[in-house]
Amino acid sequence: MPPCLRRPTIISFSTTSLQGVSEFVDEAAICVRGGAGGAGCVSFRREAHVSRGGPDGGDGGSGGDVWLVADSNTASLLSFRDHPHRRAADGTHGQGKRRHGTRGEDLFVAVPEGTVVLDRDGTVVADLTHAGDRWLAAPGGRGGRGNARFLSNRRRAPSFAEQGEQPEEAWLRLELKLVADAALVGFPNVGKSTLISRVSAAKPKIADYPFTTLQPHLGVVRTDDGRELVLADVPGLIEGASDGKGLGDRFLRHVERARVLVLLLDLAMPDGTTPSEQETVLLRELQRYQPRLLERPRLVVGSRCDLVASGTTPEFDRPRISSVTGEGLSSFVGRLADLVESARESEVPAETFVVHRPLPGGVTVARRDDGSFEVLGRSARRAVALSDLTNPEALDFAQTGLRRLGVYRALARAGAEAGDTVHIGGLDFEYQPEVADDGDDRNGEVMS
Repeated sequence: MPPCLRRPTIISFSTTSLQGVSEFVDEAAICVRGGAGGAGCVSFRREAHVSRGGPDGGDGGSGGDVWLVADSNTASLLSFRDHPHRRAADGTHGQGKRRHGTRGEDLFVAVPEGTVVLDRDGTVVADLTHAGDRWLAAPGGRGGRGNARFLSNRRRAPSFAEQGEQPEEAWLRLELKLVADAALVGFPNVGKSTLISRVSAAKPKIADYPFTTLQPHLGVVRTDDGRELVLADVPGLIEGASDGKGLGDRFLRHVERARVLVLLLDLAMPDGTTPSEQETVLLRELQRYQPRLLERPRLVVGSRCDLVASGTTPEFDRPRISSVTGEGLSSFVGRLADLVESARESEVPAETFVVHRPLPGGVTVARRDDGSFEVLGRSARRAVALSDLTNPEALDFAQTGLRRLGVYRALARAGAEAGDTVHIGGLDFEYQPEVADDGDDRNGEVMS
């Protein structure tokens, strides 16, 4: 080994299974669900010498939230492969004497740095690039209000409370894009794995056949002057990789975040493909996948120069290396460290933005295939989330809340008629329009 190189500790991005086989998972599905809110309590003050104690039911606690957090100590998405469900704790119910329920504990789910979160439609909703970045994946349900909250001049002894809100469940897709200073790009079996094993402590699988590397590896390269860089060994690319041939589109994803690209060209390709032809194919696939990749600083190196027979050296005026004999490795690492250092200095610091996406307000009415109507909206669901809608007092309160939200006007505009079924938050109601003394229809009402 050249004296200028040391063997540092590898940053491992693989997990050892019970069979001793390293596994790297860069795609996974996850099902997230916040905790359910606790129910409010119906209670009245009962003490000696207090003839008419008022309502004292406490509120339910809100459910916990599910957060996705980028963690530098998390290697891959392997933990989600067999256990994709993540659920936060529920809030507890309220009690008498105005004792409120406790809030459910939040759940922080660790994901690797560079994890991209997509919804079911494939839209990117979060990009957790740096350690500490976090995103609210599933908010918990709000706790229900106790009957003490409904006390008013008209309602002196409310005998109802709110149920806790049930959170929605969501399936998300996680994709990992490795974060590295430099990435090795080349055809299969050109010596990428051997190279990273020589300049770092990474131990990828090495064999004399194509597609030996089926998963990316990261290694830390440290020079004798104390400079460090993270080098990624990306599985080999072939012509058509940008279209998914040979799973190339999945492998190219790990090149996106690299500051510097290292094009490793085989000087002794068995089929006679020249380094110039290899470079043309690789650059074309990088451009087709993401044109901006061609703007990255890149270092073109000829690999396996020890296999080139004397007198048959191909026309190649770029640096040459041999990972087997060590020829040119010292110079290669020095050049690469210079490029990475320059790329870091010219890199514009990324600003951190906190994006708040409020839930859609108001209510909407949709018609189902069976002719019934469904009222959509969080506020409408909460208006009917009462403990006992058979209670006339509770039903009157729900009717008032729906009227204030404009639900009746929306149903009338949607064409609802007397006797139609209306669905709100999992409950079914019968729509009855109000009829004024002069016979004109007014805003309707929803009856249970």
